Order: sequence, then C-alpha cells, then structure tokens
Amino acid sequence: MKKKGDDKMSSPKITILGVGNELLSDEGVGIHVIREIQKREINPEIEVIEGGTEGFGLLNIIIETDYLILVDSLKGGGKPGSIYRFNIKDAPSCPDLFKTSVHQIGILEVIHLSELIGNTPETIVFGIEPNKINTSMQLSEEVQSKIPRIIELILEEIKNLTNKIKASR
Repeated sequence: MKKKGDDKMSSPKITILGVGNELLSDEGVGIHVIREIQKREINPEIEVIEGGTEGFGLLNIIIETDYLILVDSLKGGGKPGSIYRFNIKDAPSCPDLFKTSVHQIGILEVIHLSELIGNTPETIVFGIEPNKINTSMQLSEEVQSKIPRIIELILEEIKNLTNKIKASR
C-alpha cells in the first residue's frame, strides 16, 4: 500500500466514488452518477469507482487516494433533488445527513476510520436529496433530472483540484 508522501515524483491520486443501493430508487443516485461519468472521456489518471454498498470494503480505496470526490444520497432537509456540496471535515457537525444510508457501515464512518489509520484523503461530498427510497431501480424524476448538473459540478471540482495540484508544485 502506498503511503501519502512516499513518492514525491508521482502525481496525487484523484478518485470519484459513487455509493448507494441502486435497488432502492434514489438511494442509488451515486451509482447512477458514476455510470454516467464512465461514459465520458475524462483524464484516465482519475479513478471512477462504483462503490455500491461496500461500506467497510471501501477503506482501501479511500486510504490509497489523495483527493476523494464522494457522491451519495443524503437527507439535508431540502427539496427532493437538492444538491449539497461540503468538505468531509464539516461532516461531524452534520451527522444526520447520511440517515438514508443502508450501507453495511456508513461511508462517513469509513472515511472517519481512515483518520485512525492516518491516511484520510481531502474529501468533497456531493449529496443529493432523495425523493423516494423504495424498492425500485428507477430514480425519481426530481433526482434523475439533476444528474447532468451533478456531473458538471464534479467536473468543476476536478478542474479546481488539478489547478490546486499544479500550483503546489
């Protein structure tokens, strides 16, 4: 396993990780977003990963990246389809956001577990307010219609990260 800072010559690793359960309608929005991103041409050095409901199984992915962009459904109290963006460092002050998660262990807990190991990536979370969480592989219209905007925001985030990395060299 690569420890951060071991190889000064290598470029920092950026990972886009979508999580959720696609069998529960809007709970699976992270997976739907990742599948749409995978259809696009983006920098091949950026990892795009469908994390599903792996929970703890995602720990190695998380600790082996430098910058993590996480996509998941979350309840923030807004209208269905609302898009939230926040730094994971702010998450302890808003733990109820991930109440809709049915992952075996919540992704938020996995990221915080990476702190104990000492390899927590800089993490930006894009959360989408669900409309319905029921047995269905279809997203609600409110959530489905936001996927292009979510992807646009993720691509902007990648651009900002790339510029930050270049400026730090």
